[in-house]
Amino acid sequence: MKRSDIDPLPQYFDRYINLVDDVELPQAFAQNGQQLQQLDKSLLVKLGGKRYAPGKWTVKEIFQHLIDWERILSQRALLFARKENSPPPSIDENRLAANMNAERRTIDELTDELKIVRASTVAMFASFDEEMLQNTGFNWTSEMSVRAMGFTIIGHQLHHLKIVAEKYFPMV
Repeated sequence: MKRSDIDPLPQYFDRYINLVDDVELPQAFAQNGQQLQQLDKSLLVKLGGKRYAPGKWTVKEIFQHLIDWERILSQRALLFARKENSPPPSIDENRLAANMNAERRTIDELTDELKIVRASTVAMFASFDEEMLQNTGFNWTSEMSVRAMGFTIIGHQLHHLKIVAEKYFPMV
């Protein structure tokens, strides 16, 4: 099933899902993986600890955020796939961000870890059969399928890397 076959689109997460091309999930993961391979690390390094506006994250913080949330969303997708539908715990995004310590890490460390996390995510989704991909659970207040979780993970990365390209790269 393609991205456009997700029905209904989960509220709030539709903003991420709709950023993904209208392709099958494995193809979407492959295309998104190419985006990670093509990152201009030298440009990311030049940005250092710059913020495009007060209170906004640095590039390192954005990458740590992507790593953290891919892990969280993948864990929830696994639980949905296995029909473990206990209500998920709430997560304070701001508390996670305040305690991520991303600035002590290098761009190479962060991008390498994101690629490793993504490889794990792709392998997990490849292990799901069609029934598992259709299983649903509640992600905060939105009921969504495992497939929708996969497209959300991809779209979340697209969203943040678009911000990096539009807001941060012009600063170099």
